[in-house]
Amino acid sequence: MAMKFDPFRELDRVAGALLENRPGLRLMPMDLYREKDHYILSADLPGVDPGSVDIDVDGQLLTIRAERTLRGAEGVKWLTREREGGSFLRQLNLGQGIDTEGISARYDNGVLNVMIPVVERAKPRKIEIVSGESSAPVESAAVESSASDTERQGAVEA
Repeated sequence: MAMKFDPFRELDRVAGALLENRPGLRLMPMDLYREKDHYILSADLPGVDPGSVDIDVDGQLLTIRAERTLRGAEGVKWLTREREGGSFLRQLNLGQGIDTEGISARYDNGVLNVMIPVVERAKPRKIEIVSGESSAPVESAAVESSASDTERQGAVEA
């Protein structure tokens, strides 16, 4: 009897094993963007009690942990149960130029918003360009103009 290999059946088997509901850590979907002088991280945590959310900064590593517990009534016969309980974890390397002391967070309607400020020295700034030729005449012109202003004031007062 000859057996035939079906790659699609094998792919379905492997995908099913990988995507199977397992207890353990879950990844929280998030957005991260920069707005002016701070970054904003928005993470979806629907059904999570705000008291179970824990945010830690250790050096340049930001860690967000949360726990969602589902309430189950005894004697209930589930028809379908797609919502998962468990732990959520997300870790981000903040890199240089972040004010770790100024990080703040807010949890509203199942969305955790973490504001991550940029330190002053890491903010973009404009650099003034000074020409070697124009710097000396500008200083002497300023001295001359202040001397002539003094002469004018003396002329007005007399």
